[in-house]
Amino acid sequence: MKKVLIADDEQEIIELLRLYFEKDYYEVFGADDGFSALDVLKDNTIDIAIIDIMMPNMDGYALIKKIREKYKIPVIVMSAKSEISDKILGLELGADDYITKPCDPLEVLARVKAQLRRCLEFDNSEEEIVETITIGELKLYTDSCTLYKGSRQVPITSTEYKLLLLLMGNPKKVFTKKQIFECIWNEPFYGDDNTIMVHISKLRDKIEEDSKNPLYLKTIRGLGYKFEYKK
Repeated sequence: MKKVLIADDEQEIIELLRLYFEKDYYEVFGADDGFSALDVLKDNTIDIAIIDIMMPNMDGYALIKKIREKYKIPVIVMSAKSEISDKILGLELGADDYITKPCDPLEVLARVKAQLRRCLEFDNSEEEIVETITIGELKLYTDSCTLYKGSRQVPITSTEYKLLLLLMGNPKKVFTKKQIFECIWNEPFYGDDNTIMVHISKLRDKIEEDSKNPLYLKTIRGLGYKFEYKK
């Protein structure tokens, strides 16, 4: 049984989602602020977190930062903050998906299933993938889902790991935004909502010496992205 953390200061939302998730055989843990959510994560093996932004004591942005310091679970933001800047900030901090309130509980459930399905697919494919992918100074360890640049470990989210596994595992191959989105998020790609661009930008900040002039993660104008190493 998969365990879902729902962090939201509106108890009615937690209980509504609980009805849908428990009917689908998920175990639900509720928290009404960031500190309570961290306690849940500490005491339980949570598989995925759904986080509201506007919570008392510790807001959702601060909670995402704390989660990314220690956990690799998928994180979905569910917030009434609908501006594109809010979505970009949530994704930049390490969220894997962003849902704007009000939302249908069935959509939330479907997005949770999609995130968990992607995690399972990557876990099940590890035996078919070489244990270490090395390009330049970068080493991606598929057994531990960790990235190193030289001797320094680079902290990455689960979505960033999936992006690196796709791109580093197929060096010099150009992937369109549609191919990347449908492979990583396992959902149809209907248009450009900046999601991929935000994750690519965040990865560049982590792996490139100069994110404006990348040596690894290249943009192929009008086509998409590819991974290679050229000085």
